[in-house]
Amino acid sequence: MTLEAGAPFGASPPSDDHAIVTEGLTKRFKGGQIAVDALDLTVPRGSVYGFLGPNGSGKTTTIRMLLGLVAPTSGTFSVVPLPRVGALVEGPAFYPYLSGEANLLRYDAADPTASGRTARTRVTTALERVGLSAAAGKRYRNYSLGMRQRLAIAAALLGPRELLILDEPTNGLDPQGTREVRTLVKEIASDGTTVFVSSHLLAEVEQMCTHAAIMRTGRLVAHGTIASLSGGRAPRLRVETPDGADAARVLRGLGLTAVAHEGPEVSAELGGHAPERLNAALVEAGVAVRGLSVVRPSLEEVFVGLTGEGFDVEG
Repeated sequence: MTLEAGAPFGASPPSDDHAIVTEGLTKRFKGGQIAVDALDLTVPRGSVYGFLGPNGSGKTTTIRMLLGLVAPTSGTFSVVPLPRVGALVEGPAFYPYLSGEANLLRYDAADPTASGRTARTRVTTALERVGLSAAAGKRYRNYSLGMRQRLAIAAALLGPRELLILDEPTNGLDPQGTREVRTLVKEIASDGTTVFVSSHLLAEVEQMCTHAAIMRTGRLVAHGTIASLSGGRAPRLRVETPDGADAARVLRGLGLTAVAHEGPEVSAELGGHAPERLNAALVEAGVAVRGLSVVRPSLEEVFVGLTGEGFDVEG
């Protein structure tokens, strides 16, 4: 589907290679507040794409524009045809006294394009896909938080989907529920469905996603594969030693840069040096090495480096 600001919905997908493409996508609310500012985004098909940013960075507004729930002020976007898009935005409301299966049957019945004759097959398939077949007859009020979120995802998977959009799918979940949803997202992606995951939890995105985009106050500040985002900053050598001053001197003498010494820890940018050779050089110089490791930057460090601020990592 392609939409140009002020134009009706079209029907053409972005391309065979991309599930979502935006160009200059902008949303300005009354009063002049800009929620999304000239967003250029490309989401490869088959990826698990993390859409990162603190609360208020424009993530949910972007998702609402992609789903046709909010009209953009300017710019264009393309997504796969809407009937092939499943979405979980502020989760569907389920009846607590009905079973998971009964709730999905009611949810399916609200879709005017779905055939009633095949409803039970669709519901059974969706429950199997999210691992809730054994709990199909259990009342929703007795579901754990993780099970409730999986049921919500099942509702988004009642039809065949090329793209699944999830807005903060692990928000408010305990560690077990978070693991359940994370595993489920990976399984859905392994079946060929593109998953677009909005989150403010950096650690979750780092474990779950293949690609990510980082938003700040409505603007895109970085995007790419998880490896390329983390690889944008140099890995550092970290040495634990009681001989910190001597270790720092040796590392500088070997050509390492950005050497820092604090207490029993000395660190430096690794550059092209082999860690094992550096360890041997330190020992030969009489430095007592208690520990040596190579530390690669996390998404949190990348975000702080790009924006000068951080946000929730664990929730």
